[in-house]
Amino acid sequence: MGVSDSYLSRTEVQLLLGINSFGLWRLVKKYDDFPQPTEPPHDLLAGFGDKKEPEEVRDGFQIYRWAAHTPEFAHRGAVLLRPLPQDLPPGRWAGYKDTVRGPALDWHTALGTIRVVRCDDRKVATDVATEVAGRSNPDGVAVVCALYGDMSFRGPALVAADTAHPGIEYEADWSDVAALAGQDLPWWPDLLRLPHLIRAWQPGAPAAVVEVPANNNEKILRRAAGNDAFDVTSQLAATDMANDIRNNRIDAALHDNEIFGKEGRGERRNPVVIAAVPDTGHHPLRSDGDRQVLEAGWLGLALSTQPDAVAAIEVAVGRQPDLLPFGALTEVPMRPGAVSERWARRLTMCDPTAAHVVLAQGKRAEAFLIDPLTDMPVLRTADREGQQVWRFYAPLTLPAGDAELASVVLHHTVWVTTSDGHLHPAPCTPSEHLWWGNGYGDRPSEAATVINLLLDDLGGTPNLREHWNAPKGLTALLNEDHKQGTELTRSSLLHARMTPPRTR
Repeated sequence: MGVSDSYLSRTEVQLLLGINSFGLWRLVKKYDDFPQPTEPPHDLLAGFGDKKEPEEVRDGFQIYRWAAHTPEFAHRGAVLLRPLPQDLPPGRWAGYKDTVRGPALDWHTALGTIRVVRCDDRKVATDVATEVAGRSNPDGVAVVCALYGDMSFRGPALVAADTAHPGIEYEADWSDVAALAGQDLPWWPDLLRLPHLIRAWQPGAPAAVVEVPANNNEKILRRAAGNDAFDVTSQLAATDMANDIRNNRIDAALHDNEIFGKEGRGERRNPVVIAAVPDTGHHPLRSDGDRQVLEAGWLGLALSTQPDAVAAIEVAVGRQPDLLPFGALTEVPMRPGAVSERWARRLTMCDPTAAHVVLAQGKRAEAFLIDPLTDMPVLRTADREGQQVWRFYAPLTLPAGDAELASVVLHHTVWVTTSDGHLHPAPCTPSEHLWWGNGYGDRPSEAATVINLLLDDLGGTPNLREHWNAPKGLTALLNEDHKQGTELTRSSLLHARMTPPRTR
């Protein structure tokens, strides 16, 4: 979203202002505020083929704005930046028109027809103005406006492009357009900016009460919730997250209307009429249920072999990964004699589950496995260079029993050996990762926090929300550039935890 850049050559500046090369030279001498040449846009092909000096260019918007504010050239400047007529006759609504970028509403005004497109993507104003300029323009469109996606001083921000120069975009004032139209302009919140609503709008019509459409994530979760292959708990988990998405979308539409339809500064209100409001008849839907029930439901989906479960897990990974039964995604190269080789010996082959498919993220898996001690899914696959790697989710907790942490091994992640002879990838939350070494100012406090916890409670669940409060001595130890495969014993870790780091 936003105003697109445009650059004009000397010849294009002359054509825009209706002058010759001598006239341009005169303007530069006469007007101190005339825009100076600027750096041309970067040419990706520069350095290939013939090398030639870059052509002198000027910022198209600056030239167009300067002309609008300069009496001698105002008639050639940006239409909506020129001074408004003193006795401004009221405009009139002229219905809707379908354009290359969606339906638009037209107003016949003293400056010609203004066409407003309800879209805030980039180059919308230019695309529609170019479309109009390429035809006979029977509607007399002078300016095309599109949404900027933000709030201005007197209403929603607008991007404009004149049909005379569709390639030059500039910011326009909503209140100026409303003054030319002779009426408040309609506003639709982003999620209710639906073509059929825009086409049906008329001045004076009450705000339409509309159901907020479901997005793809909600549709995926509703489909999973209705799949009889899943147990009731999994259906409940999918429904809970779908309801949360719907509640958020309705709240977003309400907030949009509140922000863009609010009173303006001073005594004058913003010339905005709300054209649609979300249907809140059943809002809010029930969500944020019992956490243990939701976690059990997502575990069932993770273990499923249904495609609907894969799609639902992918939504959850991006939306609320802390409900899922696994931690951070981790990748470790396969190396003979490495600590990961010892861990891999206990992995067992299995059929792929939804968790395996989401873990793969489109990579081709050579084997699907599971860690029988932590139930974490594991893949044998290849990295971008074709090297064999283990790809897995870190566990959230470790099976402890009466064991304690015996040592930590640093091999592309943190590994934990236990006093009863087991080896595990260290537990980690879904949104963090464990590392060590010089972080160029960032210290490995996440790993220090996890190790600090496991030293006291091997079966503890890491909470990394305040990882920066990890013991400074442990963090300093892990901030050293240890070689891959370095083993830190329990005694060395306990000693580091008690030792304040040296000050420099």
